[in-house]
Amino acid sequence: QVRFVESGGGLVQPGGSLRLSCVLSGERLNYYNVGWFRQAPGKEREGVSCISSSERSTIYADSVKGRFTISRDDLKNTVYLQMNSLKSEDTASYSCALSYGSRCLPKWYDDMAYWGEGTLVNVSS
Repeated sequence: QVRFVESGGGLVQPGGSLRLSCVLSGERLNYYNVGWFRQAPGKEREGVSCISSSERSTIYADSVKGRFTISRDDLKNTVYLQMNSLKSEDTASYSCALSYGSRCLPKWYDDMAYWGEGTLVNVSS
């Protein structure tokens, strides 16, 4: 059974930083592209970032470019999302997800193989 344990969310002031972690069990992370998507109440799901399984190429949503960094450690079966210069509009539930293929497609979050329950990020003063 594939399970995700996401952590690192919480309350942070605008301009602050958080580092999200997602530990995968039941599957080998190195078989998949892996990413983070987010969803805020009343808004559509947004693919935040994805890192490919083979070349470690990355894609980011325009809204987070230059502020967020995705990374993966396949030995630890873990993916990370470093979030800096957080804004109120970053408030959402953040989930990690696996997708098939050798690279991350622009709409990778529309075709996910597995995904987690999410961790809440609240950016507020």
